[in-house]
Amino acid sequence: MNEDQLAKSYVVTLSCPDRPGIVHAVAGALLVAGCNITDSQQYGSESTGTFFMRVEATTTAAQTEVVAALEPVAEAFGMQWNLNPVGRKVRTLLMASKSAHCLNDLLFLQRSGTLPTEVPAIVSNHRDLAGLAEFYGIPFHYIPVTPDTKDQAEDQLRKIIAEEGVELTVLARYMQIISDSLCTELTGKAINIHHSFLPSFKGAKPYHQAHARGVKLDRCYGALRHRRAGRGPDH
Repeated sequence: MNEDQLAKSYVVTLSCPDRPGIVHAVAGALLVAGCNITDSQQYGSESTGTFFMRVEATTTAAQTEVVAALEPVAEAFGMQWNLNPVGRKVRTLLMASKSAHCLNDLLFLQRSGTLPTEVPAIVSNHRDLAGLAEFYGIPFHYIPVTPDTKDQAEDQLRKIIAEEGVELTVLARYMQIISDSLCTELTGKAINIHHSFLPSFKGAKPYHQAHARGVKLDRCYGALRHRRAGRGPDH
């Protein structure tokens, strides 16, 4: 058996307006391409009317054949979609402020091979984490942010994203509010790692606020970055 005949694994991710028949159509297209589905997850958002799907499948067909089978379905349903080999390393920009735990965890997972990413740069609005970046051998960009320099700072960030070919931006305890315009530009390409207290307790000391209100349990969340910041205490 030559290399072309070996089964390869691919991941399909897609979103489109929700309507009946999407799962059936995607599964049928993958079958046409000789794919065996090994994992499938889907979610329909009632509030936005959007359907999301992630499918992992194996096939001996070339990636171009799988793409050709999926293209008519994607056009018919108005999909935004991607097809990538399993384990493809995503070029990921990491952003943090002063707290190192999220950043260090991501860098450790990346170095150990657990997290399939390439990290071309780390951006921070403080110098505190420069040593950690140096330890992992990753370029560190210090971009201070003040109310007067916020626009220029975000322009610097845009330049780094473009020059480094960044596909995903991860805010790993980056304690700045991103502007509406930049959030729009990064739609679907940015993740914000934060505590589970939002929107109840926001700001620099959410744990202190929660403790004062008698909260006993906390978790960590990774959320797609949204232009609106968390609001209020609500309990």
